Amino acid sequence: MILLANKPLRRRYPIVGVCALAMAPSLWSCGKDKKPENDKTRTVVVVSGDTAGWIIPCGCTTHQSGGLLRRGTYVEKQKQGADVILLDVGGAPGGTSPYQRLKFEAILKGERLMGLAAHNIGASEVALGVAGLQEAARKTGVRFISANLRDPAGQPIFDSSTIVESAGRRVAVIGVISPKYAAGDVRIEDPKAAVLASLQQLEGRHDGVVVLAYLPEDELQRLAAELPEVDAVIGGPTGQTIAPRAVGPAVLAAATNKGKFLVHLEFAAATDAGAPTGQVEELTGDWADDRDQLENLRQYLEELDRRAFEPDQTGLVPSAPPDVPPGYQIAGSDSCRECHERDNELWDASRHAKAWEDLKVMGRHVDPYCQLCHTTGYGLPGGFVTIGKSPDRLGVGCENCHGPSQVHVEEPERKTPFDAKDQCTRCHDQENSPTFGYERYWEKIKHGETKGSQPYQVGTQPASMETQP
Repeated sequence: MILLANKPLRRRYPIVGVCALAMAPSLWSCGKDKKPENDKTRTVVVVSGDTAGWIIPCGCTTHQSGGLLRRGTYVEKQKQGADVILLDVGGAPGGTSPYQRLKFEAILKGERLMGLAAHNIGASEVALGVAGLQEAARKTGVRFISANLRDPAGQPIFDSSTIVESAGRRVAVIGVISPKYAAGDVRIEDPKAAVLASLQQLEGRHDGVVVLAYLPEDELQRLAAELPEVDAVIGGPTGQTIAPRAVGPAVLAAATNKGKFLVHLEFAAATDAGAPTGQVEELTGDWADDRDQLENLRQYLEELDRRAFEPDQTGLVPSAPPDVPPGYQIAGSDSCRECHERDNELWDASRHAKAWEDLKVMGRHVDPYCQLCHTTGYGLPGGFVTIGKSPDRLGVGCENCHGPSQVHVEEPERKTPFDAKDQCTRCHDQENSPTFGYERYWEKIKHGETKGSQPYQVGTQPASMETQP
């Protein structure tokens, strides 16, 4: 695969046909036909989108999908039987904090290791601002494209398109984003007009066109319907993925949802207008971890360990308000033992108490996202700050559920600030604990009514909740 500048005009071959329509032989279909092995006359276009900071599979339980480690294996598998054009529709950063910027750079480095041809700009990239985007491009060497992104002076920030030579054809890739995502010092012009202007500039230099369009679903469908000049329009933030389907003479598809899915489009030899395939592929655990991506992850975790981001550098928790009342402070689980001795014995034997050790076994204890649910009081006054600064705030302690309780330690008649039952799903969410059910999980940690605990009255909440430490 070679990135090209100007090339003499060749015969234009259709890149995208129409699924399941009785018309001239099409390039794309929606089935999963058996493909010949090691056939470099075929081109496979693989598109990711809305990675949203998920360098590893989304969530920390089994049966989760996504992650660059699996994506790398998928791409290498396709390269064994075809020439691959790897693209990203945008939405890769998870935020704008120093922690999220570092993770974005690691994602870009991982994409480059896979042989990424172009990365379109999405909403979360725009949020980084002109300088942030240019810095990411400089640090990682990734080719950003956007036909309708402008700086405050109205100048393009990146190239509008790139041309990729693959299996004897020249594929033009154009990037656009919806104006609704304009933010900060980034201006966004009309996507359709930007694509048409790019096509005019590319006239005679390509054999087909793929548009990466970071647009909401209604805008995405409208753009595809209004651009008969292009062969495929592949989108991003559509909520759910869209399997390849015909919209006029073009094919519309979308890759979204935290990088869990890829759009896979394929066509045969440049001299063959026969039936190719198009589908959405989920990156399940059936895909092994790629060795190069594992090394990229190792380097990222090593940098996290070196930089030791504090909670206010991660964007994972809100900053504490300036008017925090006195005593709204994490006291530490040891401060609960005197009055709640039996409850603490139950906690000592629980998985909550061992949450940090479990995280270390996985090698993710340096990642703030994981620290968020495996430490005590992450981002709260007196709570976990870093491994070096907070060695006594490791594991899921009492105050993760009951809130900062220094005032309760000093004045036991005053209630703890959180309704413990409402805190569970902050960590036991669909991604990280899909089988969670309060009643069943409560039985595993039930406490507060045992001999040796000191109950105190709190409104009308059940006693078993009121008297937890």
